[in-house]
Amino acid sequence: MILDLHTHSIKSDDGRAKVENYCQWIRARNIPIDGFVLTEHRQFDFESDYRALAEENGLVILKASEVETEYGHVLVYGVTEALTQAFDFSSINNALKDVLQAANDHGAVAVPCHPGRPKVGMFAHTADLGIPEGVTIVETYNGGSRDDEDQIAQRGAEQQGYRGIGGSDSHIVSHVGRCGTEFSDPIQTMDDLVAALKSGRFKALTFKT
Repeated sequence: MILDLHTHSIKSDDGRAKVENYCQWIRARNIPIDGFVLTEHRQFDFESDYRALAEENGLVILKASEVETEYGHVLVYGVTEALTQAFDFSSINNALKDVLQAANDHGAVAVPCHPGRPKVGMFAHTADLGIPEGVTIVETYNGGSRDDEDQIAQRGAEQQGYRGIGGSDSHIVSHVGRCGTEFSDPIQTMDDLVAALKSGRFKALTFKT
């Protein structure tokens, strides 16, 4: 089963894609993914319910978040209301150690994304801040990566023994499914996804040409 673990809709401040249009594009273009996770910037969207849309299109649609830390951006899977109260999702100055600890305390998974990217990627900061404790997974394929950003991410992950996920980082409809993550087990709910990420039974994929 393949999911795109990093997408943004119009709920994000810089997103221009409607969720229904993602579904239409995936089906019309036969994009080889079984669903996607909406990781809106600096928030968690408690309001939107995509279950009917997911069923109508035969896709899995889940919700997560992308938060900001001194080490760059971090995807958080398994967000609960209690977790949103453990640190400020809207802040651009969260401490990565606090995000990792809060995620762990609340049964969630925190994953630094596009870690090879300047400024907003984790490996851009390790020379000055050191290798952070508690990271086990990073995004090694990102659909918006340029130049050697994915290569930096993959080298860093290999050196530190991190597992890798893939996500398109799509902000427009046509970018969805550029990268994904293949799971050995079926994923239907966020609980399934969190359990699969914790099990390590997955691998990052890229469909970029």
